[in-house]
Amino acid sequence: MVTITLIVVFLASVILTPLVRKFAFAIGAVDVPNDRRVNKKAMPTLGGLAIILSFLIGFVILPVDLSSFWPILVGAFVVTLVGVLDDRFELTAGMKLFGQFLAASVVVFGGNLMINYLTLPLIGQINFGWFAGPFTIIWIIAIMNAINLVDGLDGLAGGISSIVLISIAAMAYVLNDFIVFPLAMVLVAAILGFLIYNFHPASIFMGDTGALFLGYMIGVLSVMGFKNVTFISLIIPIMILGVPFSDTFFAIVRRLAQKKSISEADHSHLHHRLLALGFTHRQTVILIYALSALFAIGAFTFFISSFVGSIMLFILLLLALELLVEFVGWISPEYRPTINFFQKWMSNITKYRKNKRKTK
Repeated sequence: MVTITLIVVFLASVILTPLVRKFAFAIGAVDVPNDRRVNKKAMPTLGGLAIILSFLIGFVILPVDLSSFWPILVGAFVVTLVGVLDDRFELTAGMKLFGQFLAASVVVFGGNLMINYLTLPLIGQINFGWFAGPFTIIWIIAIMNAINLVDGLDGLAGGISSIVLISIAAMAYVLNDFIVFPLAMVLVAAILGFLIYNFHPASIFMGDTGALFLGYMIGVLSVMGFKNVTFISLIIPIMILGVPFSDTFFAIVRRLAQKKSISEADHSHLHHRLLALGFTHRQTVILIYALSALFAIGAFTFFISSFVGSIMLFILLLLALELLVEFVGWISPEYRPTINFFQKWMSNITKYRKNKRKTK
């Protein structure tokens, strides 16, 4: 029955997306080319509505009792409203943040969905107490903005979100969580139907309507799957979301280093840097898909590894991420401490070998 639901949701998304495209043009929800955007012609946005409506169809027909999940739907309605208004009228950053806060607050306090405690190695359990609610709200808002931030190329946010959701679904299946698993897969089916029209060259964008909704749902599902966590299991959703979280983190670092506002847009996100290195639009998207999949595989390996193995894997992933940051100039083209160290090390080895040959 779940399989039939996924097929229905996918087909609904395929059918609804062209209708939403016409609706976006009709109400003037269109992205006009400018120096901040990659698109070269006016593009209809609001594509996220097709994903949302398809997901709601799946939510209704899923053979799972979801009657107590009304706070999730109310929060989803709030974030959808914020996205639609922003796609049509371009809300201020403060107004968008307030809407995100309201949506997250509804699901956290209305649905009692909180990360209540954390267990640290060698320290033990740390109860968040009254801070559990605010911490969870911050978590959900952070994911919403991270997904929204990577929505810079055709199919990018949808593809990354699909990889993240499949990872969450796989871990939910292993943990016998048959609420998170079908919900995550229904959302994947809705995204895949939309990606038929959104992959390069796209005929419609998901807009903030789609990006904020996907971020909201990923945040909610990750909290449902890792509600009361150890330090190790808290790292897992962070690793799954490695690409959007990294892009957000380095954008903040980059803007602070340049003494700019952290909300100021720039052209140094990962996709911008890969395009600047000469990769095509499609190649850039596929490379970032691959990177996201690598983070997801690493997270799953982390999930089934021993404590020592998990720590070693985490360190290796951090080193790989640092090398990527320096190679693509994620912070700045001049920031290359690790690469410079290895180059100097290799140069010293080469000099040592040459001197050794001379003395023979």
